[in-house]
Amino acid sequence: MIGGMFIVRSKDAAWRALAAQQLDLVARRQLNELGYDRFYVAAQVRAGRWRLVADVVVATVTGALSRDQLMWAGVLHAGPGSAVAGRSALELADLSGWREDDVHVSLAKSHDLEPLPGVSFRQTRRPIDTFVTRSTRLRGLPVWKPAPAALLVAGYDLEPRPAFGLLAATVQQQVVAITDLERAIKRLQPLRRAKAFRGYLVDFAGGVESTAERDVATMCRRARLPLPQRQTRRKDASGRWRYTDCEWVTSLGRVVALEVDGAFHLDADTWIDDMQRERDIVTTGPTVIRCSGYDLRETPDAVARSLQLLGVLPLAA
Repeated sequence: MIGGMFIVRSKDAAWRALAAQQLDLVARRQLNELGYDRFYVAAQVRAGRWRLVADVVVATVTGALSRDQLMWAGVLHAGPGSAVAGRSALELADLSGWREDDVHVSLAKSHDLEPLPGVSFRQTRRPIDTFVTRSTRLRGLPVWKPAPAALLVAGYDLEPRPAFGLLAATVQQQVVAITDLERAIKRLQPLRRAKAFRGYLVDFAGGVESTAERDVATMCRRARLPLPQRQTRRKDASGRWRYTDCEWVTSLGRVVALEVDGAFHLDADTWIDDMQRERDIVTTGPTVIRCSGYDLRETPDAVARSLQLLGVLPLAA
């Protein structure tokens, strides 16, 4: 009897240790490896001690799953080689403002899988293991690294403008470094919008001035607008010298200034400074409008129309 009790306790200790690591969730295949067959699982479920989360995933406690538990359930359901992905991976990296209700899990292509409520499964041919790390907060849960996760969401799940916003948010909230994004773009090839993303990274790094000059010139040629005066020196309302990015003088003598904002302008302190700067310049005469580097690259016609409405007219044919 004592020997028998020792064996049962040893076996219990094995599944309990595994369940503790995986937030009280285990896969049937893991239980089988520990010596527990389907009859043992069925007995635990009937007794109300365990419950089935899915046909292949068991909760060793009762009650609704927490979000963290749902992430573990999704990975255990998808099987070895899967990982938390997409916005859920960014959520675990502490990105705020971009969470979705469903947990996202990626798994190998051509892998048949039954649905699991609350989890969205994505199949991929990309080598998942090369982009995955282990979450320390969730006790080793496999999760995509933030940089490749962000780029795939921005490249395939979002329209261009929110895609730019997502990448800007990851940099601003210090979830990823610009160098991480640069390396991930190379490793993820082919990657949709990779060329545009490289342009965004210049903005993130604070190099918008050089790219803006090129993009403004391209916009002007496309809309047949005159090229602007660059970096015009002006005194603002408080007597300080300021420099505007681009200026045009209309046929009626009106001065129209275009300020091009990079991603670093999304920072709260920078944004407040920009508004103060704009007020001080406007009170001295010029009409100031603003756009982002994204606007110049992706929607230059819209920026040109705004300038035309302010009197910056196309050149004669």
